[in-house]
Amino acid sequence: MPLELSEFPEEVQVAFFMFSLLPDHWEGMSGTYMGKYWNGLEYFFKVYEVDNPKVILYIMKLYEAIVVEDRAEKANRKRKQSEQQAKVSGGKTYAHNIKG
Repeated sequence: MPLELSEFPEEVQVAFFMFSLLPDHWEGMSGTYMGKYWNGLEYFFKVYEVDNPKVILYIMKLYEAIVVEDRAEKANRKRKQSEQQAKVSGGKTYAHNIKG
């Protein structure tokens, strides 16, 4: 059974919250997830008066590494599935059938 957010220590809850405030960074050509833009983090730490920003940042970076790895694995599986489908269909993919 998945854990509820309230079951984590306060530092982890704050790290998840702060992580959700940061915008995502996607690579333009391939659509690969690159992580978060970290530019505004110091501002958020000040606004929300975070007590121990070093610990929160450490937890956030750990979480980001997990998220990036998970999204990369999903993209890899999707790419391999597409390659398998292309092999099965003979490499020909058409949007629609034309009868004449």
